[in-house]
Amino acid sequence: MATTPESPHPVIVVGVDGSPSSREALRWARRQARLEEASVEAVAAWDYPPMSGWGLSVPGPEIEEAARLALADTVKQEQDDTRPPVRQRTEYGHPADVLLKAARGAHLLVVGSRGLGGFTGTLLGSVSRHCVEHAACPVVVVRSAGT
Repeated sequence: MATTPESPHPVIVVGVDGSPSSREALRWARRQARLEEASVEAVAAWDYPPMSGWGLSVPGPEIEEAARLALADTVKQEQDDTRPPVRQRTEYGHPADVLLKAARGAHLLVVGSRGLGGFTGTLLGSVSRHCVEHAACPVVVVRSAGT
């Protein structure tokens, strides 16, 4: 089982964007971590939104803070008294790239089947598909009840 320098236990990385399938992925990752005595690292990506037609954009620190708060809120809602605790990390960049980087050296990468993107009705979202095709570790894709 792969470990990281920060953890002597196997690490399960899970992508969290607040979508129903990412919440289910977090729950699945925590259950699996208990079985494998692994640690869980929840990772959220943030990026600058495209410029509006008026040239207005939200400053980066505010976007990063919003991503951090959304991740913390999701983890808090899914956290219970059982172990393992969930480490949280937000990173700047495209979600697929951020997750692939975070999963280097991990035992497992867990992603939801559909994120918050605009293309509904497809089996896999673009991020989950990219992770399945390019991750250096095994990838588990979790569907929520509504997908």
